Amino acid sequence: MNFPILSAIILIPLVGAFFILITKGDYKNIEKNSKYVAIFSSAANFFLSLFLWSSFDFTTSDFQFVETKIWIDGFFKFQLGIDGISILFILLTTFITPVCIFSIINSVKFKVKEFLIAILVMETLMLGVFCSLDLVIFYLFFEGGLIPMFLIIGIWGGPKRVYSAFKFFLFTLLGSVLMLIAIISIYWLTGTTDVIELLNIEIPDGYQKLLWLAFFSSFAVKMPMWPVHTWLPDAHVEAPTAGSVVLAAILLKMAGYGFIRFSLGLFPVASEYFIPLVFTLSLIAIIYTSLVALMQDDMKKLIAYSSVAHMGFVTLGIFSVTQQGIEGSIIQMISHGLISAALFLSVGVVYDRFGSRMISSYGGLANIMPKYAFVFMVFSLGALGLPGTSGFVGEFLVLIGVFQKSMMVAVIASLGVILAAAYMLWLYGRVFYGEVSNKDIKKLTDLNKTEIYIFACLAFLTMFFGIYPEPLFNTINVSVTDVINNYEMRLK
Repeated sequence: MNFPILSAIILIPLVGAFFILITKGDYKNIEKNSKYVAIFSSAANFFLSLFLWSSFDFTTSDFQFVETKIWIDGFFKFQLGIDGISILFILLTTFITPVCIFSIINSVKFKVKEFLIAILVMETLMLGVFCSLDLVIFYLFFEGGLIPMFLIIGIWGGPKRVYSAFKFFLFTLLGSVLMLIAIISIYWLTGTTDVIELLNIEIPDGYQKLLWLAFFSSFAVKMPMWPVHTWLPDAHVEAPTAGSVVLAAILLKMAGYGFIRFSLGLFPVASEYFIPLVFTLSLIAIIYTSLVALMQDDMKKLIAYSSVAHMGFVTLGIFSVTQQGIEGSIIQMISHGLISAALFLSVGVVYDRFGSRMISSYGGLANIMPKYAFVFMVFSLGALGLPGTSGFVGEFLVLIGVFQKSMMVAVIASLGVILAAAYMLWLYGRVFYGEVSNKDIKKLTDLNKTEIYIFACLAFLTMFFGIYPEPLFNTINVSVTDVINNYEMRLK
């Protein structure tokens, strides 16, 4: 394909943001036109990514649609390309962005134009992460995403938004400084930052461990893994609904993608050495944060802690370095992107109407908002991994992959499935069943048409991939096999 489709996919949201920036007129017209531009550009990008998927060759593990431009006097390349792993995250990003834009109709009350610009710029930076085939370009996109998310939390967030925004920024920036040092070291050792070339270069074992830890410091914070997860609940609680959706559905997945692409791909010896460390931290995350989720009174904070537990399954699957484990972790990330987005949107529905996220403020909602109760039930069951939902496929495969590595680790991790059922069902029971404890909630209205359409799309994909995950397997199978083969070959 001669057309630079990856560059187009990355730049379309940025072009949309530029048109919103130059939109003029009175406030109402600016707000209305800005929404139209944002919806059009994000929807066009989604359809372009579907075309990219349909044009993708699933029978080869080679990077496809590669674009290369010399940058900084030939030292670094602006190089883009995708394989079967990265294309799924591109599809997830381009799908979730228009969902976020539709969701702000009721939740964002001021500076709508600026908010839409931030969301579209965020989309460009996240897409750049999944398309980058040069470490320097990857780092720029990876860290660039901090800026619009910092603004989204800090400007449109809740009462403690400034504290949460700075905590998010400092945690993630501090971890990534070490990754920048590691990238410079890799260039000093090998003379290149080209990912394709680096996958065929043997980095000395002693350096591998140091470089692995440097990359791990960044990815572990972004994931986030225990014990550097404390920024996530605060960020979610204070962020506006659309910000929470982007954060949970896409931003966390950049770290999982980084583990597969760089930790396993570039540092196999170090990855093998540190597997016990990753397994230990992942098990603590699954069990500890699930127990913490059981104790939460705030719905958003409960879902945020559940995200940490689900990401624990992802890291377990990745570092099992088995076909089922890595495929399961990828499907778990896609599934979590859909389900967590839906759960945060669900909390946003009642928060926009009633102004409270506290579980104690509700009770008996199933009698007042039956459509909303049904939607929340579907995604709660998906979050706890009910068979027939995409959550089950991912977790089941991860446990199979981990079982091949360590039966004891798989048994302990399976307790997380039980705890997930406990906190999600207990949340659902307290919010939707029983008598109406607060007379004011009787005035709440059920889902409107826009909300129904959004939740219907998310529910359809959650159920479809739970019943028929074949399209996902077909996309990632060859690329995952290549990752494992390259890993095992370089260990010998």
